[in-house]
Amino acid sequence: MSHSYSTRKFLNIKDKNIIFPEDYFEEVKLNGITSFVFKGILSYQPTHCEHCGTLFDSNFKKHGFKTSRIIIPKVSLHDTYLVLKKQRYYCGHCQSTFTLKTSIVEKNCYISYNTKHAIALEAQNKSSECDIARRHQVSHSTVNRIIHSFYESQTLNFNDLPENLCFDEFKSVKSAEGHMSFIFCDADTKQMIDIIEDRRLTSLQTYFKRYTKEARARVKHIVTDMYAPYISLIKELFPHAKIVLDKFHLVQHISRALNKTRIRLMKKFKKHGRKFKRYWRLFLKSHTLLDTTTYRSVYCFKQPMREIDILNFLLDLSPELKATYELYQDLLFAIQSKNVNRFNHLLETEHPMISPELQTSFQTFKTYTSYIYNTLTTPYT
Repeated sequence: MSHSYSTRKFLNIKDKNIIFPEDYFEEVKLNGITSFVFKGILSYQPTHCEHCGTLFDSNFKKHGFKTSRIIIPKVSLHDTYLVLKKQRYYCGHCQSTFTLKTSIVEKNCYISYNTKHAIALEAQNKSSECDIARRHQVSHSTVNRIIHSFYESQTLNFNDLPENLCFDEFKSVKSAEGHMSFIFCDADTKQMIDIIEDRRLTSLQTYFKRYTKEARARVKHIVTDMYAPYISLIKELFPHAKIVLDKFHLVQHISRALNKTRIRLMKKFKKHGRKFKRYWRLFLKSHTLLDTTTYRSVYCFKQPMREIDILNFLLDLSPELKATYELYQDLLFAIQSKNVNRFNHLLETEHPMISPELQTSFQTFKTYTSYIYNTLTTPYT
């Protein structure tokens, strides 16, 4: 598991285009206060120019970075910031430059959405705006503006719900019951509808029963992860909604199983432990993306190797690992390409050689076959 992935999970950053370099963290004094600073980089290939709308081609050039210091929720009661270097591009068609956007913060704003959500949640309790401002390192007027913009724009109509919804959770304020809060949005527009402080089933049942039966009956699809209370809630209160399991969580489920298998076998093959540890990314990488042409001098091997050679060397050490890896790749391809026939064939076939870790994930997939079918046959994820 990469430190970028772990850091994104730790900070509840959903934008996978943000990566963290080796020296991604430092403890500094800001205005005389000890603060935590995480340093990240936002870089991806844009689809078009923001100014003229021309689709991306060879006339687009990277044009340096724009650095922003973004306020994110506190870590261990320390003021915490994300110093984000956002890639800039130059468009040769209109001779203008633009900066890549991220989903964690509004354009031209330095306060993350997670911080705004935390402020809105904390405002539900008996607490002054000055106290909330001090706890979230923002000004009193900013807290007032966030509260009013959030609650005025989120006047709920309990007689209506979008036809397609997305359910998710995020790490909330310390005072939140259950430690995780619930958020749901319109699956088509991605517009957030509301936040519920407690994601536990009883709290969600109480909340959604405020909506009329007619409104809930009109919901056709709900995208969620494999969290059992969400599935129970949907079955109980949304009679016509199809459950769509989020593709990201499906891939994450089998990736973790393969990673656990690799770690267990790494301890068994101690002679090659460093190789297993250093080249863990190759196991999780889609087989089609492995380098099969370029030979390089690589750590732990005496001769130049391609990525495919390194992987094959490690897989050949264990038939169990090889079978587990091959099934992982087959499942990954079926999910990413939305190949229903391929996925069903894999579920119907016995795989006696795979590891217990992937066997558990495989049985989970069998349990949720109908929901995964919806994932592969609908555009929602």
